[in-house]
Amino acid sequence: MGTETERTAVADEAADRRREQRGWYFYDWACSVYSTSVLTVFLGPYLTSVAEEAADAEGFVHPLGIPVRAGSFFAYSVSLSVIVAVLVMPLVGAAADRTGRKKPFLGAAAYVGAGATAGMFFLAGDRYLLGGVLLIVANAAQSVAMMLYNSYLPQIAPPEERDAVSSRGWAFGYAAGALVLVANLVLYLAHDSFGLSEGMAVRICLASAGLWWGGFALIPLRRLRDRRTRAGEATTSEGEPPAREATAPGLRQLTATVRDMRRHPLTLGFLMAYLVYNDGIQTVISQASVYGSKELDLGQSTLIGAVLLVQVLAVAGALALGRLARIYGAKRTILGSLAAWTAVLAAGYFLPAGQSVWFFVLASGIGLVLGGSQALSRSLFSHLVPPGKEAEYFAAYEVSDRGMSWLGPLLFGLTFQLTGSYRDAIISLVAFFVLGFVLLARVPVRRAIGDAGNPVPERI
Repeated sequence: MGTETERTAVADEAADRRREQRGWYFYDWACSVYSTSVLTVFLGPYLTSVAEEAADAEGFVHPLGIPVRAGSFFAYSVSLSVIVAVLVMPLVGAAADRTGRKKPFLGAAAYVGAGATAGMFFLAGDRYLLGGVLLIVANAAQSVAMMLYNSYLPQIAPPEERDAVSSRGWAFGYAAGALVLVANLVLYLAHDSFGLSEGMAVRICLASAGLWWGGFALIPLRRLRDRRTRAGEATTSEGEPPAREATAPGLRQLTATVRDMRRHPLTLGFLMAYLVYNDGIQTVISQASVYGSKELDLGQSTLIGAVLLVQVLAVAGALALGRLARIYGAKRTILGSLAAWTAVLAAGYFLPAGQSVWFFVLASGIGLVLGGSQALSRSLFSHLVPPGKEAEYFAAYEVSDRGMSWLGPLLFGLTFQLTGSYRDAIISLVAFFVLGFVLLARVPVRRAIGDAGNPVPERI
């Protein structure tokens, strides 16, 4: 009877875990539409056109009295949003860990972001400042929410399930992005048939992403469970009880984690390489639509189609690079993907204006290396984390990732402001992939894995 009871308890626990995992997938389904439809496709060109409408005769707008070229306003806003996120994430993360109540923080971040995105419906005329504020709020909220979302993974999946669960969540996000982009494309191309202007169609697409985000966020918020921490259970990386003061707990914890990482310099070396080249990846994603619209004179339907192609090929590319990693090792495969990123940007510099077919070829190259380079980077980093410090190190991974990702948009915006050429701006991003390649090549990953206290895989 006891054995039967134990089996029932195990089955019930597994069913509860599966239910919670299915709810977890749906947050990626909810928020990925913001990243794809808003940040990657519509908002960059549209906010730039709004800023240009408000610009003076020399092409400058003046937020807070600061002269900013209208074409750089979107990139600067993205950079500022990342800085805000980095300041907020450690504080929210520490509060969530200290109380064990992640779900209220996740809900607050999700609905602040969704509300700001829905508010983009009112971005019209010369309201570029409104667009900048909404972008900063939405992007920072999305970063905070993703940090909390990712932190659930170790709680809802045992080690043997974690790769599969994480991959399914990633796939859900790309599927949602593709689905909504198809609907956006229909609305945008047929806006005359619906009695809408082009600007109104874009504003509806922006706002609908916020409604989608908020609506589907209800599913994970209903299914995910909070795990309360027990008093005295947690310790810092140095074995001391965590500080209870309310002043800057997140920054203090981040500092403690970085200090602990200094005892594993090879892990820290890989993290630095990743931060550099991932900044380049994120900047290409956020600025590609601006480049296609403003430099290559491509229409919105072409840009949407290209992003759709990236969404589909990113899944195939990740699977293909995963197979290559089994043959050549993750490090060599990532290095190959960085070389491919450099070639893609070099090709993008020479793309002729008005030729959509070549832009689709460029999008195909991006899609094939996008998912794989990021997925393999996360997988390789997981081998370099000391046992028992997974959550702590991955929290620093997320914060540090966001902390560096303001530099690429800033370089892109500064290059355009100084040269007036989006081609020069896009080719400047090659520096991130070249430097990232050099830094990663210098990391002896097999020794790094051993130094972290983990078994060294046969192929890495």
